[in-house]
Amino acid sequence: MLDLLAASSTRATFFVLGWVAERHPGLVRRIADAGHEIASHGYAHRLVYDLTPAEFREDLRRASTAIGAAAGVTVCGYRAPSFSITRRSLWALDVLIEEGYTYDSSVFPIYRDRYGLPGAPRFAHEIVRPAGSLIEIPPSTIRIGGVTLPVAGGGYFRLYPYALTRRAIASLNTRVHRPAVVYLHPWELDPAQPRLRGSAVSRFRHYVNLDRTERRLRRMLSEFSFGPLTSAIGAAALPHEAASATPLTVASHAAWSHR
Repeated sequence: MLDLLAASSTRATFFVLGWVAERHPGLVRRIADAGHEIASHGYAHRLVYDLTPAEFREDLRRASTAIGAAAGVTVCGYRAPSFSITRRSLWALDVLIEEGYTYDSSVFPIYRDRYGLPGAPRFAHEIVRPAGSLIEIPPSTIRIGGVTLPVAGGGYFRLYPYALTRRAIASLNTRVHRPAVVYLHPWELDPAQPRLRGSAVSRFRHYVNLDRTERRLRRMLSEFSFGPLTSAIGAAALPHEAASATPLTVASHAAWSHR
């Protein structure tokens, strides 16, 4: 992934697990030295709504310490494992604010069995909570027939035809005049990874079109230009007419793209 980004002179945001930073600090340092933004994916990839506020705070602190030590940076951004800040875990936003985070990218404004907050704003916006405020940068969606559909990457990037993904990004950029935030996991570039047992639905979600991910990513990087997720923060304060760029996020990294 680092080589693909370097070939297109693309800088992105990598959401790193503290567990990984502790065990592979050289990898995290390499990401930072390549000019990418480093943010937190938590420490142990535990779903936020399965934690207590105290456990979540400890997970955040442990991750920040490990990532900061590895990359030499102060972590200010967060993405919850499996987008697990939902209606039953909105208290996590207060913990993030109290811990000094300035932006979050965990609230997916769709309905899914494990995550999602239907009706939440679809674009970057400020969230005001009892503890203060932070910027929320949701993964991208499109509206079709009054229904909000995800087009943000990961399994959707692998499942949908590339032409649909490209059209959605271009539409968000040129018709809605808003950034598109797209994500991707590094493991999605590895079609030879071991196959694990699980339900048929789980296996489909995880392994569908792995052999096409790299080719699609190369094409997307050639057709759009990208930057760190913080590039999208300015859009939170802009009217629709003034926000003209499109950001893309890969589960490990985020990007800002222009037509």
